[in-house]
Amino acid sequence: MARLTKAQREWRPGMPKKRRSTKVMFASTVLLLEAFVAIFATLAVFGLRRNDFPPVLIFGIGLLLAAALVFNCAVLTKPWGIAMGWIMQVLLILTGILEPTMFGVGILFALSWWYGLRTGIRIDRESREREREQAQWEAAHPDGPAAESP
Repeated sequence: MARLTKAQREWRPGMPKKRRSTKVMFASTVLLLEAFVAIFATLAVFGLRRNDFPPVLIFGIGLLLAAALVFNCAVLTKPWGIAMGWIMQVLLILTGILEPTMFGVGILFALSWWYGLRTGIRIDRESREREREQAQWEAAHPDGPAAESP
């Protein structure tokens, strides 16, 4: 027997589909891209600095950062999820201590994070406004647009 998710178990006919947040979608995209960058940066630091730092330390820090970035995607809807994302931005920038190129990469990703949040909030606000206006129109016109045609 197939296992159903909580949303599937709670679904009933006629239930409106829950709207997904554009802000969360944009933020998740940036975080996942950063996780890939963290993995590749780990390989670069290993190749360039393996004599300066123990490989276990290089891979441990790099893979932990990548895992934290992916985990952050799962908690973006929590009240503290966005704050954790900002902390991840700072940590990615600080990887420039080990590989100076990462200062620039980290700053560019932090700007992408900021822009994604800002734009996602605006799009979510506009979507809620459209839904509210649509509900008002439907309440005022219960027969729908076909009833108004001559």
